[in-house]
Amino acid sequence: MPVHGADTMSINLGGLGTHPGHKTPGWTLRLIWPLIAAAVVRLTLLAVALARVGTSAFLSPDTISYLEPGRNLLFHGRFFADGVPDLVRTPGYPLFLAVTSLAGLPAAAVVNVLLSVLSVILVWRLGRAVFDDPRVALGAAWIFAFEPVSVAYSVTLVSETLFLVLFLLSLERLAVFLRERRLQALAMAGLWLAAATFVRPVTYYLPIALAAGLFFVLARDSGLRWKAPAVLLICVLPWLAAWQMRNWFETGYSRFSSAAEMNIYLNVAADVTAHVEHRPFLDVSKEMGYLGAANPSEQDYLFQPYLARHPEQTGWSQGQRLAFMHSEAARMIQAHPVVYAHASLMSLFELLFTPGAGNFDRLMTQQSSMRISGLRNEGALRWGIVIIKTQPWDAVEKALFEVVVLGLYLLAARGIFRCEVHRPGLWLLLGTSLYFLILTAAVTGPGLDVRLRLPIMPAVCILAAEGFQRRTAGAMEICRHRRGGALMRIVHILKGKANPDTPNGVNRVVHWMAASELRLGHEVEVWGLAESMTPPPHSRENRSELAKNWLCKLLAEKCRRKTRIARQGVA
Repeated sequence: MPVHGADTMSINLGGLGTHPGHKTPGWTLRLIWPLIAAAVVRLTLLAVALARVGTSAFLSPDTISYLEPGRNLLFHGRFFADGVPDLVRTPGYPLFLAVTSLAGLPAAAVVNVLLSVLSVILVWRLGRAVFDDPRVALGAAWIFAFEPVSVAYSVTLVSETLFLVLFLLSLERLAVFLRERRLQALAMAGLWLAAATFVRPVTYYLPIALAAGLFFVLARDSGLRWKAPAVLLICVLPWLAAWQMRNWFETGYSRFSSAAEMNIYLNVAADVTAHVEHRPFLDVSKEMGYLGAANPSEQDYLFQPYLARHPEQTGWSQGQRLAFMHSEAARMIQAHPVVYAHASLMSLFELLFTPGAGNFDRLMTQQSSMRISGLRNEGALRWGIVIIKTQPWDAVEKALFEVVVLGLYLLAARGIFRCEVHRPGLWLLLGTSLYFLILTAAVTGPGLDVRLRLPIMPAVCILAAEGFQRRTAGAMEICRHRRGGALMRIVHILKGKANPDTPNGVNRVVHWMAASELRLGHEVEVWGLAESMTPPPHSRENRSELAKNWLCKLLAEKCRRKTRIARQGVA
């Protein structure tokens, strides 16, 4: 906002100040309609898939690899698969699937649908916590109710839906902490994040990144600068360390999950080798020990294709084999960094722009359409020509889904550029989305499944709702001007510097009023009348230091008084 006069100060409406005592409600009746829409869409898809394909529609190549160790843990108390401790899967989703599938796979699919509907509520709560705008939050809920990836995998028995619910619970608590500075909310965020990591290990490194982000955001708050990152890490790391100790004691493997080693060896290193040697990726991957999607096991290093290539490892432990795979993949990547960078960029492109239409084809007909991964070998133009000639209806379907994806991205970009840059919740959404994109593209390799995009879609939907709300507000303003009307121009004038971060109730109330009026499309300015722009010596920033100095002086005076009394007694 503009500053008027040498002795005035304008405030930033994108700050953290809120109305005193204002709390975000946990529910609104207007949320019922997107929930009904989400439930109807997902239950209809479940019924159609069950009628056309049967219970096999609920299965993916990964479902059995979750079900086996989960049932072993539930019935025998040991997290085993293929006769040995399972190091690829973590126990969160396998145990959940083992319990929910006791009444059959359709019952487990219904529970999965309910979790997907619950995620619509959590997207609404996250939108309210980040933007404090009910219209943005409700718009995000409506968008996510029909988001294609969420809908498709709501009936598929894989870990993504449960992971998304736990991750959204953690993000919502983090956003609440950034607004209200309550350590209880941050502790709950850490516990939910630990639970999400036990469902999918992809968030294993996220607590460190979040702790670093909190340190920089709270750099001016000496009371929370160190305390907040410590609380987050204390609530997450001990649980992860306990599982790593289990892995070490049983197999000699010291990491949280071996999914990273499996991916970078059988996918990333194989892809780099295929590019260097100009050979098909699948041929190279099978030579290195990949069993293929038809085999339900995820621990490929236990079986003959891998041992035939490395017979010296027959007597090795699981930890030794995984250490070898890690070192070999790292050596291949370091030898060809340019090829690896190109492969990672292609993986990122697939992750962002795969339409996702093939998932609905699989649910309806048990047949998948041509994957966008053909771009790696054929190029964009040739791949497009091939799919139009061979499968024209499939091409139309992909084009429609791609329009939806690109539309969401464009609206989200508009929301980012129109949003206040000083809003911490915005950086929380962007930072976590960037984390998922970089990590997934770097360690997953070719043939990315579109479901790996699901963790970033709530942030995309929230930002798209913000972009759509800004666009409609601009359109309403143009219409009003064309009709000869004009928006209200509001100026709030108060004594002081109009700083919303001070404990002054008047400043905070005016900040909240101005922020609300700005969201309604009015032109708002806040003028603060002050004799000087220099902060007083007893400002909020110096309060903690002044209190410490005062306490030290008080204790020193008491010590001197006691010493003087003691000397008088001796005399």
